[in-house]
Parts: sequence; C-alpha cells; structure tokens
Amino acid sequence: MHKYLYFVLIASVLFNCKNEAKPTPEKESNDTTKDDVVSQKDTLIYPEESHFKSIRQITFGGDNAEAYWSFDDKQLVFQSNNKKWGVGCDQMFLMNANQSFTDSIAPPMISTGKGRTTCAYFLPDNKHIIYASTHLKQEACPDTPLRKNGKYIWPIYDSYDIFMADLEGNIVKQLTNEIGYDAEPTVSPKGDKIVFTSTRSGDLELYTMNIDGSDVKQITNELGYDGGAFFSPDGSKLIFRSSRPKTATEIKEYKALLAEGLVEPTEMELYICNADGSDLRQLTDLGNANWSPFFHPSGDQILFSSNFEAERGFPFNLYLIDTDGRNLERVTHGETFDAFPVFSNDGKYLAFSSNRNNGGGRDTNLFIAEWED
Repeated sequence: MHKYLYFVLIASVLFNCKNEAKPTPEKESNDTTKDDVVSQKDTLIYPEESHFKSIRQITFGGDNAEAYWSFDDKQLVFQSNNKKWGVGCDQMFLMNANQSFTDSIAPPMISTGKGRTTCAYFLPDNKHIIYASTHLKQEACPDTPLRKNGKYIWPIYDSYDIFMADLEGNIVKQLTNEIGYDAEPTVSPKGDKIVFTSTRSGDLELYTMNIDGSDVKQITNELGYDGGAFFSPDGSKLIFRSSRPKTATEIKEYKALLAEGLVEPTEMELYICNADGSDLRQLTDLGNANWSPFFHPSGDQILFSSNFEAERGFPFNLYLIDTDGRNLERVTHGETFDAFPVFSNDGKYLAFSSNRNNGGGRDTNLFIAEWED
C-alpha cells in the first residue's frame, strides 16, 4: 500500500507487452447486479482460486490500487493515475462498493488534484479520510524514478505529509508537519490509532499517533525500510513489510539510496509485532519481495503478495500464512500481478488489484471477491 503503484508500474512493464486493448464492460457507472457477478465469474476467477466464491471487476482502465473500505463497508477510497480521469499522477477517488467505473467515466476525486498522493484510509465516522500528499511543497507531479544502476527503486518524497479530508475533498486538518517523509497511514479497526512510516529519525521507521495527530510514538528502530503497516482486527498487533540490510555492502547501499530519497523494494520480508512495537519478530523468510500484507478477519492469518516463487521477478500472487509462520498457502494463480488485498470489515469480501482481464494491456484494475475460507 504505500508506494504500491510503483510495483504496479513495474508490473505493467514486465507483464503486459502484448497490446493496449481494453475490455469493454457491459455497464459503466451503474450498480453491479448479482447477474453481473455470475457472468464474470468464469473469466475472472482461475480454477485453482478456491477462496473466491464470486468476483467482479470495478475499474476498467489505468493503474488503480490500494482500495480501502469505509468502516460500514459501503464505500471504497482508492488511488489512480488514470489520465483519462484528468490526473497526471496518483490522486484519490471515492466510489460506492456496488459501483464500477470505466476509463471514460470517472468517480469523484477527493484529493486536491495537486502534487502526488498515496495511501488513503477511512476514519471510523465514514465521513473523513486520511491520506499522504506532496501538494504543499509542489503542485506539479514529482518525478518518478523507477531505476538506478539497473535496479528498481522507489522515491521517498520528503514533501509527503499526512492530511485529514472530508468526502467532498476539503482538507480539514494536517496531521504531520515534520521535515522528511510522512506517509503510508492506516487506521486501527478500533478507530483510535493511525500507523504510518516516517524518516523523522533518519531512517524509514513505523510510528503511531492518535486520530487527531497527537501522541506520536516510534514503533520500530532497526535499520531498514519499515512500511505498509496494518493493524490486526482487534487493534493489538501490526503487520508490515521490511527491508533489513545485513552485510556491510547492503547497509552502505541502503544508506546511500536513502540519502537520495530512494529505497530498493526488491528484497522484503514480513514482520509482525504488538501495536506498541514489542514482541517484534520476522514472519516470512521466503526471498524476493513479500509485501502488501493484511490480516485475515480471524486475526490468525496474513494475506500478502509475493513473487518468491518467480524466477524472473514475476508473477506476483496472493498467499496466506498463519501468524506463527506456518501453513503457507497460495491463494491466486495468475501469471501477472495480484496485490493490495484488503478484507471488508465484515470479513465477507476482499478488494484487490490485478492485471487479470486487461486484454493483454498495461491496466491494473480493482476487483472485489466474495471470500470463503
């Protein structure tokens, strides 16, 4: 979540070199009916995907990711760079959970339209969101470097701060105002805390704060990129991705990139800890990039995206693993890109992003699957 569209961009280049054809949905911005779900099931669910009872596609064009549910599960907020929606880089959009949108019909944009945004998340009142944006320091889209010395990189913009806005797009409060990167915020299901990533200590660490931005506490303190954190359903734990350089060469390269406002995301594992940072432990040891983790509604498993089985860096698929690191299970079976899994608060549905059903083009779209264990 949280820098995720850079993985989407990488995936688009790697996975989709056939043509630019786009699917033509039967509906554009109308409510999706049960019949629509059934008719799409055969083409959108691969035979091995036994956890998906049904599935429907809700965007049709551009790069769309990080779709997060309102606390009442009626709406989704997500980020998109769809140029046909009038944006030059990632901005935040709002939609009802039973709608779908083509690249020619845009949902309402609820960010400022300036700078670059990332990682929107609903607050418990279902009337406000938080998200990170660079608009205070730069109204234009900042540059997006994707490679350095032949390696994939993410920019860590020091112009990112975290804001609270209403669903009309009005910013009502600035929650961070420190020098450096403040982004990747998500909200506890208890509705009391926000977890986010910041460089205020000189490294990329996790912090928590109250919903109003008060009582900021540092959660992690080991060298490496800690980010993309989510709370467990009861708010007691955090799951996140991390790159932890070990050797002298790895440490030197990590620090050099960070000094340039960059980080390399190709080697990441998942870590889990209590919400106050205690009892920190590594959850996965799979190799390659393990990221976009989210707690299963039970709180006993983690759903995440990984390319650990890939020899050439792709595909990315979704996997389940117990919180004790056992019982790894592959959930999706695509040949391209599945990531950003987010369960609805009632546990019945899963929103995620995928390159499936894009006509062989470069689009990454949002899907909602009816989940079954």
